[in-house]
Amino acid sequence: MPASTIDHAFTARSMTGSAGDPTYAGALSFMRRRYTKNVKGADAIVWGIPFDAAVTNRPGARFGPQAIRRAAAIFDNDPQYPFHRDLFADLVVVDYGDCLLDTGNHQKTPGKIERDAAKLLKSGAFLVSLGGDHFVTWPLLKAHAARHGKLALVQFDAHQDTWFDDGKRIDHGSFVARAVRDGVIDPERSIQVGIRTHAPDDFGIRILHGYAVEEMKAADIAKAIVARTGGAKTYVTFDIDCLDPAFAPGTGTPVAGGPSSAKILSVLRQLGDLDMVGADIVEVAPAYDHADITAIAGATVAQHYLGLLAEKKARLR
Repeated sequence: MPASTIDHAFTARSMTGSAGDPTYAGALSFMRRRYTKNVKGADAIVWGIPFDAAVTNRPGARFGPQAIRRAAAIFDNDPQYPFHRDLFADLVVVDYGDCLLDTGNHQKTPGKIERDAAKLLKSGAFLVSLGGDHFVTWPLLKAHAARHGKLALVQFDAHQDTWFDDGKRIDHGSFVARAVRDGVIDPERSIQVGIRTHAPDDFGIRILHGYAVEEMKAADIAKAIVARTGGAKTYVTFDIDCLDPAFAPGTGTPVAGGPSSAKILSVLRQLGDLDMVGADIVEVAPAYDHADITAIAGATVAQHYLGLLAEKKARLR
């Protein structure tokens, strides 16, 4: 246990190392990482995008970044499960705060997110974005593709998000179709996990439907993901409604028949061979949550992203 501290997000003297804040107190950055606009030397940046004007059902995901940060306080200062290590012993992670958006002019939103993301990516750090509704993944994909080229997409979701749009709509249900049409993602290297709805077109993306996921072992799901991406640069997007509403009630468009948080977190744990270049967790809407169930699940997804990065850094040393 490190020496007792408080408000580590502001008082930390080092960019590495765990915090000592009580779980119930202190500044609520993501996993107590330092709040800063200086990303020099960072291995990873956590960034909130509080936007939910694209939802087609219940709003509220604009409060997702706050809820996820609050839930991240549950991670204590022991080695992080299931990685059995202090994730921040060598991994430099900062919390950059949130994207500032003009709430009166949503047409400016995608460009603002893309430009801000591109600026952060220039640092060379890995970007973990906290949504926000799933529309925010569209400008994030564009920013990552501008840096890495056409991407493989791994999408954990109850919905395909492949509905047609005119390229101008602010809609969280069409970003995948747009990404395929605009050459941002490679459908032959992309996979969707947990889908429990139907859309007009799959664009050649492989789908592991909800009932199939229920029958498969976590290890087999992970193998299917790694095989599908084929070593390509990969962006991982996690819509919290991939999980069954029993495990994630706090979301805008819940769909029954989904997997447990334990199963999908086990899948994430086994994606160490994925060439992951960016990731997000979206659609956490705390107004519909109970006892922070959904927020805790969302925070744990983001924690797993960082755990995989910490292991990768350790392997490359």
